[in-house]
Amino acid sequence: MITLDTIRKRFGALEVLQDVSLAVRPGAVTALVGPNGSGKTTLIKIVLGLTRADHGALHVDGKLADDAGAYRRAIGYMPQAAHFPVNLRVGDVLDLVSQLRPGERIDDDLARAFAMDEVKDKLVGTLSGGTRQKVNAVIAFMFRPSLLILDEPTAGLDPLSSNVLKEKIRAVRGEGRSVLVTSHIMAELESLADDVAFLCDGRLRFSGSVAELLGHTGGSSLEDAIASLMRTERSVRRSVGELPGPVVAPPWFAPQPKGAI
Repeated sequence: MITLDTIRKRFGALEVLQDVSLAVRPGAVTALVGPNGSGKTTLIKIVLGLTRADHGALHVDGKLADDAGAYRRAIGYMPQAAHFPVNLRVGDVLDLVSQLRPGERIDDDLARAFAMDEVKDKLVGTLSGGTRQKVNAVIAFMFRPSLLILDEPTAGLDPLSSNVLKEKIRAVRGEGRSVLVTSHIMAELESLADDVAFLCDGRLRFSGSVAELLGHTGGSSLEDAIASLMRTERSVRRSVGELPGPVVAPPWFAPQPKGAI
């Protein structure tokens, strides 16, 4: 489980995250959604220890994350676009990563499902974008992490490979592990996610289950519901003079309390 408590982050005069409190519960897939520039990437970087919050606390599995970064051993990360040494062969990359933690149990389900043996002798620089994404996924799941952070995980994958990866995500959830996933494909998230966290302009505007979100917005799909949130955000911005027009904001549309999911 991961918990963020009143996280704030500023880059110069720009306040990127404003008092974001969020809990990603075990045994659930949480979709982190929001328009471009909403703060999703910065929030993920804080969880990964790639940047520091100016204020607030991060807990992983009930323990305060410190600067030593030992907690990161429990995290598997799949970036949207991974960069591997182009002059190495696929097999060399996978072997190199596996040797980083000698003696740990390796999860090779995806390596088998994606037939990595068939491309292990190919140079990374010669791979298609989809095959690189498969290598990216294999590495993210390799050490059986208790928390997986997946950024646009199916980008570039063919329908069969995308289905394989989504089934693996569901299997991980079934084992009681936590998954935080971002995607601009709302239908994909709707098929995977239990919970939704909606960020906009650095503020957490909604956190709760998919069913709660659909109920609040009256949407028939996750795409409809997120579109409704974005329309409401525009209405809220009108209320502070950022956009012209009247404001109509429902009472549930507000930064959520700590542990809201």
